[in-house]
Amino acid sequence: MTNNDILKKLRIALELRDTDIIEILKLAEFDISKSELSALFRKEGQENYKECGDQILRRFLNGLIIRNRGKRVQ
Repeated sequence: MTNNDILKKLRIALELRDTDIIEILKLAEFDISKSELSALFRKEGQENYKECGDQILRRFLNGLIIRNRGKRVQ
């Protein structure tokens, strides 16, 4: 299972729209455009397909934590 598959499954399970995912990534201090995001959800081999790297998935998961629990208090 690739990072792209994991991101797609989380998107469906959590019923997230593109704007939700962009906001979640912003919480983790990662900016991504809507076109870059749509490239992650394309099928492998399609035009403009982009592989989801570990950093993007990690930032997305960290953004989900911040969204649901709040920022870490130090």
